[in-house]
Amino acid sequence: MNKITKAVFPVAGMGTRFLPVTKSIPKEMLPIIDKPSIQYVVDEAIAAGIRELIFVTSDSKTAIENYFTPMPELEQRLQNKPEALDSVKNILPKNISCVYVQQQEPLGLGHAVLCAKDVVGDEPFAVLLPDDLIYHEARGCLQQMLDVFQQNNSSVIAVQQIKPEDCKKYGVVDVHDELNPAAKIYGIVEKPEPHDAPSNFGVVGRYLFKPEIFNLLEKVAPGSGGEIQLTDGIAALMLAEDVYACKFAGIRYDCGTKVGFLRATVEYALRHQGLADEFRKLLRETGETP
Repeated sequence: MNKITKAVFPVAGMGTRFLPVTKSIPKEMLPIIDKPSIQYVVDEAIAAGIRELIFVTSDSKTAIENYFTPMPELEQRLQNKPEALDSVKNILPKNISCVYVQQQEPLGLGHAVLCAKDVVGDEPFAVLLPDDLIYHEARGCLQQMLDVFQQNNSSVIAVQQIKPEDCKKYGVVDVHDELNPAAKIYGIVEKPEPHDAPSNFGVVGRYLFKPEIFNLLEKVAPGSGGEIQLTDGIAALMLAEDVYACKFAGIRYDCGTKVGFLRATVEYALRHQGLADEFRKLLRETGETP
C-alpha cells in the first residue's frame, strides 16, 4: 500500500465572513497567538507524515507563499536575536516541499481539489481544509485517519457528532455501524433538513482519497453557481468502492466563523506555555474565566 505523503490545502476562498481584513490579508494568515491559522493545519499534516504541501490558491493570496518561503534577508537581520531567528527558520522542516497551484475561478471545493490532480498524480493523498483547526494533545486528526486508511485500504472522511439543528451546515453521512472509531459510509447528503438527515455525523474538513476521486470529479455535473461539489464526487466514489467515516478524537474549531476563530484563540492561549498563566489572570480580571 502506498504511503500518503502529499496533502492538498484549498486556500483560494475570498474569506468574505472576515471582511474587511481579508480584503488584503488571506483568512488563512490571520494569527492565532503568534502563528497564522494555516500553520497549525500544516503542522498536523507534517506530524502525520506528509512531505509535499500542495496549496490550491489564487493570485490574490501571495502572502501564503511568502510566509512559507525562506527569507534570507530577514534571517540575516535576526542573527543577534536567536529566539526570533529560530521561529522564522523553523516554519517548515527542511525535508518539506511546497507547490502552489492556481484556481483561476471559484468553482467549488470539488474543483479546487481537481486543480491539484497533475501534482498529486496516481497516488493517494490528503485534503485538509484550513477553516477546520483540530486539536489533540497526542495524535492529530489526520494521523488517526491514516490508521483507518491503512486498516481498510479505503478513502476516509473525518466526521463529528453534530446537533440536529446544525445539519443544514454540513454534509451528513449515512452509517449503519457504530463509529469506533470508523465505519463504512452508505450515503452522504449535503446540508439536509434535520428530519432528512441520515445520521447525526457531519463531515469535517479532513479527507484521505485514492486518486480515483479525480476522474469522478471530472464527471461531476456543476451545481448551483456552476460549482463542482466535493460531496458529489464522494457520492460517486462510494458507488465504485468503500469509503469510511472516521470519528476522530480531539477538539474541532470552526475558524471559518468569527466565534469559532475567537474560541480557538482563547483556548490555544490557555495552552500556550509562555502565555497561559498571564492570560488566565486577565480572563479572571474581566470575569470571563473559562
